[in-house]
Amino acid sequence: MSDTLHYLAFNLAKALTPFMQRDSYLYWPYIVSSIVIALAAWRWLGAAGTSRRPWREFWREYFGPQIWWHRSAQADYWLYFANALIVPAAFAFVLIDARHFGALINAAVGLPDAATAPSSGGIAVRVLFTVAFFFAYDFGRFAMHSLLHDVPVLWEFHKIHHSAEVLTPITTFRAHPVELLLMAWGPVITTGLVLVAFNAIEPGTISVYTFLGWHVFFFAFNLVDNLRHSPVWLSYGPTWGRWLVSPAHHQLHHSCEARHFGCNRGFELAIWDRVYGTLYVPGMQPEKFKMGLGDGSEARYHHLGTMYLLPFANAGREIASFARRSLSRASVR
Repeated sequence: MSDTLHYLAFNLAKALTPFMQRDSYLYWPYIVSSIVIALAAWRWLGAAGTSRRPWREFWREYFGPQIWWHRSAQADYWLYFANALIVPAAFAFVLIDARHFGALINAAVGLPDAATAPSSGGIAVRVLFTVAFFFAYDFGRFAMHSLLHDVPVLWEFHKIHHSAEVLTPITTFRAHPVELLLMAWGPVITTGLVLVAFNAIEPGTISVYTFLGWHVFFFAFNLVDNLRHSPVWLSYGPTWGRWLVSPAHHQLHHSCEARHFGCNRGFELAIWDRVYGTLYVPGMQPEKFKMGLGDGSEARYHHLGTMYLLPFANAGREIASFARRSLSRASVR
């Protein structure tokens, strides 16, 4: 009983103090930088149009109750706290990191375990590993995110995230536990393969360059990434927008308009979407679009119980439908 209470108290405390947690997207430097960048976008990057509106409109438009107390946003808050308590315990036994995955591959192919070998390589090798790890991690997230969109059974779980009708930084955490698990596995596999490759070329432990406990590239991107789930329109323009994912890219990803649906699945690099054919480069001026699922079912996903249970029911129906179609095709043959 005491262990259970300690677990609940510890995870609840972490959820209540994300601004102090270095491993959180809501760590205070990221929040401060997002506000500063939002102010700059409003003032100088065309977000305010040609006329200079009063600063109070900035706070009303981006921090008003119509967004932060919207029914959709309230559902975000409930799911954020519920996942903080449920996910660590529910999935601890199936979550592994890239080094453990790499060790499994090394063992399978007969390579030495990098974790037990002495450090290897100099600055050049570490820089190369830092870059390769970043590309692999970003691709792993893109690949798994695409599967969540393209596989009907998985889409039922990803619907939770896309049922959001307004965006705030807490919407980042609006995800079904099954989706969180899958999105953790994707980059673990790709970065684990990078670890195996580097260990095969130059055996030994190797680490990425970090800042405040984060991979240096992810720390840099996190300074602006909270604006992805926000009403702040910030585009990198037609040139850089073909290479990097801006907050505006991801806001369009949440659009339910036909011209946007399924676009911009990447997280930091736009090259994966460009290759896959899902890149939609936003302009500097905001587009008008509606967010959500587009079928009027968003309100069904604003209740905690429904968010957890409905995807399983819908996924079951998808599996049953697929089985019936397969049997029907087999009988025709």
